[in-house]
Amino acid sequence: MCGIAGVVRGLPGRPVETPALLRMAAALRHRGPDGYGLASGSGVGLVSARLAIVDLVQGWQPMRSSAGSVLVYNGEVYNHVELRRELERQGKRFATGTDTEVVHAMLDRDGLGALTALNGQFALALWEPRARRLTLVRDRFGVRPLHYALRPDGDLVFGSEPEALFASGEVEAAPDPHGLDDVFTTWGPRPPRSAFRGVQQIPPGGVLVWERGVVVHEGWWWQPDVGPDSGTADPHDLGDLLRSSVALRLRADVKVGTYLSGGLDSSLLTALAREVAGPDLQTFSIAFDSAEYDESAEQRRVATALGTQHHVLQIGPADIAAGFRDAVQHAGAPFVRTGPVCMAQLAAFAREHGITVVATGEGADELFWGYDLFKEVVARRAFLSDPEDGSAFDDLYPHLGHRARGPGWRHAFAAAGAADDPLFSHQVRIRATSAVTALYSKDVAAELVGNSSVQRLRGSLPVPFEHWTDLERATWLELHTLLEPYLLAAQGDRAAMAHGVEGRYPFLDHRVFEYAMRLPPVHKLHGNRDKAVLRDLAAGLVPHEIANRRKQPYRVPEVAPFFAKGAPDWVEDCLTPDSLRAAGIFDPDRVSALLGRCREGRAVGQREAMAFVGVLSTQVWSEHYLGASASRHAQETSRPRVFLALDDERVEATG
Repeated sequence: MCGIAGVVRGLPGRPVETPALLRMAAALRHRGPDGYGLASGSGVGLVSARLAIVDLVQGWQPMRSSAGSVLVYNGEVYNHVELRRELERQGKRFATGTDTEVVHAMLDRDGLGALTALNGQFALALWEPRARRLTLVRDRFGVRPLHYALRPDGDLVFGSEPEALFASGEVEAAPDPHGLDDVFTTWGPRPPRSAFRGVQQIPPGGVLVWERGVVVHEGWWWQPDVGPDSGTADPHDLGDLLRSSVALRLRADVKVGTYLSGGLDSSLLTALAREVAGPDLQTFSIAFDSAEYDESAEQRRVATALGTQHHVLQIGPADIAAGFRDAVQHAGAPFVRTGPVCMAQLAAFAREHGITVVATGEGADELFWGYDLFKEVVARRAFLSDPEDGSAFDDLYPHLGHRARGPGWRHAFAAAGAADDPLFSHQVRIRATSAVTALYSKDVAAELVGNSSVQRLRGSLPVPFEHWTDLERATWLELHTLLEPYLLAAQGDRAAMAHGVEGRYPFLDHRVFEYAMRLPPVHKLHGNRDKAVLRDLAAGLVPHEIANRRKQPYRVPEVAPFFAKGAPDWVEDCLTPDSLRAAGIFDPDRVSALLGRCREGRAVGQREAMAFVGVLSTQVWSEHYLGASASRHAQETSRPRVFLALDDERVEATG
């Protein structure tokens, strides 16, 4: 696992200065704490910061192949052992044991056609010097990030995180109101947008080919098909498929652990990992001071039943406030929940215990309809048919308590939006974040007129969307508006890699996805029984009460940590009218009423909590990336582990 970056010139005579590459390397060092490598040539410079997981001694990047192409690669391809054997049968000889060299050989042999054979999570940049061609690729679900900026002169700057682009000195950090509107509507910037003007993301399953200063191809090598199927998948096949996925994702030359929340998905995943790893498997959990959020009893029950080496990180309000700024800075964008803060702290905790790879349960709810959102879709459709019977709503979101689920509960769902709206399934969630967007400054609101995040989302729906069922539409929307932009980004990759920890996601094996899409719907949602096929599988592997435990969303204190006794001074400093005006995203007068309710402890609803976190995280984000000190970037001072002189085909090993 690594961080990658680079600069390619439209005109080869213009050099890429070494200090710029060293600044990019320093900006990504948290992703690659084990060392870095450089490649430099006429009008090109490439950087790789490495977190060594496979073949710890060799495999340093950038890597050059016998065909002359150069690869920088961030990720893991789990079936590299099988692919290596295939290539060896054809006469290929390898110098390292890394998956990087296998991926490189396949790209040289098959071009972009090689990608469909890769089972893993990756972002890569392939440089072909003779053609002066750069190819950027991202994995199917967008587990690993890849940002780029195309300059007016044809130069292209890319990096795993936006910070690397700004560190180059060739890209200026400026806010993109449209990307920010994505954050405050569906929780994260939706590719190709980012939170920065002029900085784009390669979308999940996407590819971009740049050649001599011009983008010659931009599209997808893979897209998720969630449409209707004949329902041919056998529910009994899931066990073997998940075991295969877990076993592949436990391949590493370092210790591997799992995150254990105490819910169905992480418990089932941990049980399957325990079958492979044995009693040495380490599990990591968060315990909260508040019983409202704490699941430690369930976590201990699973860990004890499975016999894992269990570690618990206790988190209180002060910890959330203390870690907030660091989490925002690594996320590269604001966020509307404090969940990423705790996930970053859990990654640091795992790293302290010698773990650099963790398997987690993301993806299960999206693929097997585990969120209450899927039940909500069914309940809302039934209620619109028979408004006298709203009993189906009574089973939704029990964690919100009686105060939130009051007399107007049922009608609030019905009033969320029109039944014929293509976004029917997500109207309630979009409505919940409207308290944030209502606080925009006049300038931001004016720029978004006619081109809001919701309008752009409607325009991005695939052609077959209108023929899908409500639940199939909800699946597509969850993949594109929650999973990649938030769960795999702010709360996933950025939170973990901030501390040099790689997350792996067995439920996001593309074989598991394709299986889930072929599975008859009754095996995903049967009445109020969600993830039915997963529960059936878990019944023989985890404690009974866990296999049948209903979904409890991962929730973290949102407002209280920042207004409790002993809250850090920087919170109020960020929220002064002058600070809000300087950032320019929110109107100080509109924000003042919200802050008053927060200070008085009256902001207890989800809408106000997300609005507050959105404002505070934006202020922190603006200060870090756009403030007076943001333009100063340190250089990497250690020696590169490998240096490729691309013009004379030298490879210099320095460490």
